[in-house]
Amino acid sequence: MTINYSHVRELMVEQQIRPWDVLDIRVLDVLARLPREAFVAESHRALAYADIELPLGHGQRMMKPVIEGRTLQALDLQPSDEVLEVGTGSGFLSACLGELAREVLSLEIQPELAERARQNLDSAKLGSNVRIEVADALNWDSQRQFDAICITGAVETVPTHLLKLLRTGGRLFVIKGTSPVMEAVLVKADGSVESLFETDIDYLQGAAPAPQFQL
Repeated sequence: MTINYSHVRELMVEQQIRPWDVLDIRVLDVLARLPREAFVAESHRALAYADIELPLGHGQRMMKPVIEGRTLQALDLQPSDEVLEVGTGSGFLSACLGELAREVLSLEIQPELAERARQNLDSAKLGSNVRIEVADALNWDSQRQFDAICITGAVETVPTHLLKLLRTGGRLFVIKGTSPVMEAVLVKADGSVESLFETDIDYLQGAAPAPQFQL
C-alpha cells in the first residue's frame, strides 16, 4: 500500500497537534513540511504520524508528535537563536529546531544513534545548521552559551549545570519528575519556571531516579 505522506502529515497537524493547543504558525508549518517518515525505521514508517512513541533502539523512543509540537512552541525560537539539544534520538526534532533557529548543537550519548541521526538529516537534505556530538550531557560542560536548551528525555530534577549555559533571556525546556506523572516546564535564565503540561516519557540515560527499596 502506498502512503500519501503529505496527506497524513496534514492530518497529524490538524487532528493531533493543533487541538493540543499548538497554535504557533511557524511550528505548525515546520511540522507540516518536514518528512517525519524519513527519521524512523522502515518497518515503522506506516506509523510515523500516529499518536504514539516509536522505538529507536538502545532503549530510546521517539516522542509523540503532540509532545514535539508543544516542545517547539514552548521554546519560542527566533531565527537568530543558538540552541542546545540534549538527546538527538532520530534527528527529527533536531531538524525542526534547525528550521526555526540559526544553529543547533545536539548531544547524543549513543554513538550509533548519533550516526543514524546524521544520516537521516543528510538523506532528508535537512540539518545543514545542526551539529551532532557524542556526549553524556549530564556530565558535559562548555564555555559556550545558548539562547535555548531543549532536553528531549525526562529527568528527575532539572540539571543546574545546563541552566548555567543559558544566555540572558534564555530558556530551557524539560520534562521532570517521577513516572507516571511528570511535568513539562520552561525554565528561564532569570530562574522563573512556567508549568506547561503533564505527561510521561522515558528518562534520559543516567537521569532516572534511584530505585526505592521497599519491604
